Amino acid sequence: MLSIHGLDIRFGDKHLFKDISAQIYEGNRIGLVGVNGAGKSTLMKIMAGLTLTDDGVVSRAKSWTVAYLPQESTELLSGRSLYEEAQSAFAHLIALQKEAEELHERLAVLSEDSPEFAATLARQGEAQHILDASGIYTMAARIEKVLLGLGFRVADMSRPVSEFSGGWLMRLKLAKMLLEAPTLLLLDEPTNHLDLDSLTWLENFLKEYPGALVIISHDRAFLDKVTSQTWELSLGKLTVYKGNYSFYVRDKAERLAIQKGAYDNQQAKIRQTMRFVERFRSKATKAKQAQSRLKQLDKMERIELEEDEKQIHFRFPPSPPSGRDVLLVRDLCKGYGGREVFAGVQLSLQRGDKVAVVGVNGAGKSTLVKILAGLIAADNGDIRFGAGVRLSYFGQHQAQELSPELSVLQTMALSGEDLTVTRVRSLLGAFLFRGAEVEKKVAVLSGGEKSRLALAKMIASPANLMLLDEPTNHLDMSSQDILREAMAGYDGTIIVVSHNRYFLDGFVNKVLEVKNGTVTLYDSDVEEYLRKIEEMADTTDKAAKKTGAAAAPLDEASNQSSKDRRDQKKRQACRRQERGRLTAPWQKQVKEAEEAIGPLEEEKIELEAVMADPALYADNKAWTETSKQYNECKRRLERWYSRWEEAQEKIEEINRRFAD
Repeated sequence: MLSIHGLDIRFGDKHLFKDISAQIYEGNRIGLVGVNGAGKSTLMKIMAGLTLTDDGVVSRAKSWTVAYLPQESTELLSGRSLYEEAQSAFAHLIALQKEAEELHERLAVLSEDSPEFAATLARQGEAQHILDASGIYTMAARIEKVLLGLGFRVADMSRPVSEFSGGWLMRLKLAKMLLEAPTLLLLDEPTNHLDLDSLTWLENFLKEYPGALVIISHDRAFLDKVTSQTWELSLGKLTVYKGNYSFYVRDKAERLAIQKGAYDNQQAKIRQTMRFVERFRSKATKAKQAQSRLKQLDKMERIELEEDEKQIHFRFPPSPPSGRDVLLVRDLCKGYGGREVFAGVQLSLQRGDKVAVVGVNGAGKSTLVKILAGLIAADNGDIRFGAGVRLSYFGQHQAQELSPELSVLQTMALSGEDLTVTRVRSLLGAFLFRGAEVEKKVAVLSGGEKSRLALAKMIASPANLMLLDEPTNHLDMSSQDILREAMAGYDGTIIVVSHNRYFLDGFVNKVLEVKNGTVTLYDSDVEEYLRKIEEMADTTDKAAKKTGAAAAPLDEASNQSSKDRRDQKKRQACRRQERGRLTAPWQKQVKEAEEAIGPLEEEKIELEAVMADPALYADNKAWTETSKQYNECKRRLERWYSRWEEAQEKIEEINRRFAD
């Protein structure tokens, strides 16, 4: 067990922690949450023993081992290969195995009657017992499982660690900790450098992890699936909730509502008592009773409302008008150093589409978005934007382009949008710049703060097509919710690279998968996309097992027949995909028309009923107004009928073409 007792840290008049006490038991899975600056990382470092406190504040069982993964680290720069570095997680067991072998050799030359033989045999038995229980004999398989699960490739195993970027080094540090399997694993934003596939793998791994976990994460879906207890740090206080993040959100709202009701009742009673005292304290017959009630108030245990962070909301201004077709991409190709990133990309987006770009790290997600933003050139292909399209782009490099001499507020003033000071401050508040922080110079901002400011500046610029690369990396959950809500109400088009599923599922209606050099558009939200991928993987696994069980030697003709069938299925799948791509905008138009036609038909029937009443004709003004409404309704209805018929004809035409 790890115990925190009476942790109290103050900086001037501000309390970082107010007399915090909590315990972690074996098998606990804890999500540590709170706004940026609440002290989450500091508390985790204290639990890891990296930040010292007074004696007795933090204690843990002697048998417990603790490992801590920080948000960022570049210390892992050895000359070893990837596999050798991962293998170093078993260094103590490898040393013990070597000792056991030396002891075995020593026993072969010692006399069984000697005292040394007995001591050596005992030590050898102890070492062997530890090794048998450790799983060292499956070490190679475990290393491969964890490294591949976190996104490394088989070809990476022999590469020097020094060749990997900072994000991949963080994955390697995480891999080593998972292989070491400490009693308590402390993870500070472990998903920051993971793609969707690796994140899903880590979720499943941690669900089966035998030790205790404390996780700081701004990924709500990740916390929901991995944790079963939530610690909230808010304004110096630590509150423990017996459930995952979604449970915490519900339970906190209910608890605050009950607390507010009790507080209001108590305040009403206090006011009533004070009115009695003020009225009768000067009267001799009532003075004693008034004093008695004052004493009752003094003894009353006052209910204090829990402080809560101020919630800020903002909405995007209406996007500049554009045509229905926003983006058309044909045969786009890109490669680096002789390696093809993707080829033959076909993409068509309409106004209002909100697209998540997903894929493993290195698949080309950011490259694709940068090409669309005009930051890098494609090798081949055609990109066409629709009429009136105004594009804005957010990527990590934007933070480096901010002027260091300007303040946060001055930077926003140069965003190109005529915003009021109130609206600018509201927007900055949503991105965690509150109060006097808006006067800070860009030069003194941290990397995360600069990234948030660059995102706020980009959002303030008028556009109807937004391209964003990992916009939530430096946002806490409250700010993510604010941005998510604003994006859901945004009437323009969004293309966003992100692995944060909860954030994406709030507004995304399409998923663009970049995988193995191809780009595929799914007409679904992220959760539905993940279900489809899982179902496809299950189907493939079952088919492979079935084929393996029934496998028999095939001659050359059978092999060719099998290849022909595969090629035919591939061609059919491509045709289905192409047909779906071509019909998608017309299917969308059919749906829009049907949604508009229904209410208009009901309105037409209601107006006809009104016009059938003879009393209407006696009132010339009412007749004129009703007649005007009826003609306008008919005109709109005929226009939607026309759009519906046009879309249906196009769909039928495309289906006939693919049926030939």
